[in-house]
Amino acid sequence: MKDLLIGVDIGGTTIKHGIITKEGTLIDKWEIDTDITNHGENVPYDIWNSIKTRLTDLQIGYDRLIGIGVGAPGFIDPISGVVAIAVNIGWHDFNLKEILENLSNLPVYIDNDANIAALGENWKGSGQLVSNMLAVTLGTGVGGGIIANGQILTGTNGTGAEIGHMTVIPENGYHCNCGRTGCLETIASATGFVRVAKQWIEEGKADSLKVRLQEQGNLSTKDIFEIARSGDESTNQLIEYILDHLGLALANLAVTLNPAKIVIGGGVSKAGEQLSKPLQKSFDKYALPRAKEACEIVIADLGNDAGIFGGAFLALQKS
Repeated sequence: MKDLLIGVDIGGTTIKHGIITKEGTLIDKWEIDTDITNHGENVPYDIWNSIKTRLTDLQIGYDRLIGIGVGAPGFIDPISGVVAIAVNIGWHDFNLKEILENLSNLPVYIDNDANIAALGENWKGSGQLVSNMLAVTLGTGVGGGIIANGQILTGTNGTGAEIGHMTVIPENGYHCNCGRTGCLETIASATGFVRVAKQWIEEGKADSLKVRLQEQGNLSTKDIFEIARSGDESTNQLIEYILDHLGLALANLAVTLNPAKIVIGGGVSKAGEQLSKPLQKSFDKYALPRAKEACEIVIADLGNDAGIFGGAFLALQKS
């Protein structure tokens, strides 16, 4: 009986795997290192060898497997499963789906890692299977995943939900890795928080952060929220300034997508209510009332497991 799914979440440093029942029960999970040598050519072989070894260890037969769902970074054609470009891995027009299907003899489904994380959060996390949801990942960059009428929205060529590259500072914005300036992720990502903090320090507007930077030689988003928690006024103003930009972006997305939930994940989301309360305030200020009434902003539940659950659910949906 086919009752098991494999979820895979490919990152630039590690690749997460999970064996999950079609009801959503996690049987096992593990990680392997991501081999980015030779432009990432070894990655699909490492994935399948790792899965084979784990299935053998657990005495699980291949005849129980429904399929494999994979989240990968970069721009991906969800139909062909070709990764057009994934800079951190070294892939250019890499046919990940075809290689994995040839290795495994199983159906393989590929989508962007942020989209996959959105599916996972909606299936077994804080999304609770709503039909319309926006997932926002605040990490090194800002990722997005859109579920519309129960399906991931990918767009014409796989660039749907790249919300980190919405322009939120039209003039004199920070430079982004995409080659433009003023993108959302230049200010609202973990690196963006630190970038804005250092600018405020240079402008003499964040003395407590300056002291922390001098003491440690560096500064993190965790430091920023910790100092704000102590009641430091300027640091709280810094957080409100950043989240005002994020709240505006989410308000515009809400009137476009009309989601029931906006789920905030990624490392920055660990700040919890320190993040969600000022973000909600900003969102409420800018959002169309009818869109706001229908939408709830929540913190993601699954953490690093969202990708493997999402990969498994993608395979379940497509099977």
